[in-house]
Amino acid sequence: MSEDALRELAENRGCKLVKSRIRTPGRGDYGRFGLKDGKSGREVFGFGGKGLTASAEEIEAFLRGNVAATWKSSVGSAKRAAPKAKPKPAPKPKPEPKLVLRDAKPGDAEAIAALIAALGYEASAADVRRRMAALGKAGQQILVAEKGDVVGVLTTSIMTVLHRPKPVGRISMMVVAEKMRGAGIGGALVAEAEKRLAAQGCGLVEVTSNIKRLRAHGFYEKLGYERTSYRFAKALDTPSS
Repeated sequence: MSEDALRELAENRGCKLVKSRIRTPGRGDYGRFGLKDGKSGREVFGFGGKGLTASAEEIEAFLRGNVAATWKSSVGSAKRAAPKAKPKPAPKPKPEPKLVLRDAKPGDAEAIAALIAALGYEASAADVRRRMAALGKAGQQILVAEKGDVVGVLTTSIMTVLHRPKPVGRISMMVVAEKMRGAGIGGALVAEAEKRLAAQGCGLVEVTSNIKRLRAHGFYEKLGYERTSYRFAKALDTPSS
């Protein structure tokens, strides 16, 4: 590389090319070069105790090699400095629906019919809707437990009898969806029914439960209910309309 090209290369790299001032071959640092920083004048390469030490080829190699090393260092620093992509957080699980106890609505008829079927009785949504209207006119209550969907139902009635000083409340039907049993839904329905019946002046709550439903009997006994009597039933023939 010519001296002028070497000087231009040095300037492009931010350096200043320094050439020996000795003009006699074989003496001192004749034909040798060095590099200084173009801004500060600090000696960068090719300087020794007795003058300049680098040949033109060494200057060129240093300039090209130094640039490559600087580039590799910059790339490495950039890689090290580049922030690591944060892993996406796992989606939060949907919150568990809250248990809501409320009065049944006509729109619940289909869900209630499915719960009644679990007791072994047949009733269409239309049947349930019609019976709900009749119970409402008679002042009887239908409670549902809702946890996202309707998962339980309970019905009550009130009787005024001669042999007791206060009306008798009755839980005539209570059923919880099988997959939701054991989660406290039945107990919550019974507690709500008791509170409402007490507010209506009842002094006693009775529960009707089929004699074969032993599991249900144990459930009510845990809630403080006692078996106090036998229940007898007889089907009647009704006149056709």
